[in-house]
Amino acid sequence: MLPGWLRPKGTSTRLAVDVTFLETRTSCPPPVLPEGFSLTRVTGGDAVPLYRALYAGVGQDYCWWMRRSMPDQDLADILHDPAVHFMVLRDSSGNSSGFYELDLRQGGDANLAYFGLLSQAMGRGLGRMLLDHAVARAFDAGSWRLRVNTCTLDHPHALPNYRRAGFSVRNVVSETWDVPDEYVPERLRRL
Repeated sequence: MLPGWLRPKGTSTRLAVDVTFLETRTSCPPPVLPEGFSLTRVTGGDAVPLYRALYAGVGQDYCWWMRRSMPDQDLADILHDPAVHFMVLRDSSGNSSGFYELDLRQGGDANLAYFGLLSQAMGRGLGRMLLDHAVARAFDAGSWRLRVNTCTLDHPHALPNYRRAGFSVRNVVSETWDVPDEYVPERLRRL
């Protein structure tokens, strides 16, 4: 049963998606960050507004909506959990370039809940470096497996990038989502 905040309050668009579930059981060495970039774990009072900005910025064209409709307190409970790592990639000016959310709450069965770059950071090799960092962090924390999922509404390079990074497809599930119209990307809006 869906929590109430996931049910559209107004108009919505029904979207058919295929969700691909992947996993890796192989670590990699932590990558070296490009000169001028930093990767920091964000906690505390700044976490929720920064997370919301990055989530919306990264996912606005790919129908990322679930965390946008999640109440602040629910999101804060996740981000403030010591076993959840909200990692932000910043450039030399301190501007955010991307993020990932690594969920280590299931013991050694880790989940890369969200991962992505802002559009201005794409095409520079930062995505692979950020993904490799998430993989290394999961296994350095004692994980035996790292899971991730993507869907047909996500960036077209998401699935190939996960596979190139050593993730294997475990399952594909067809789903139908009722997405609040305010979160549906322009390219998917009803005519």
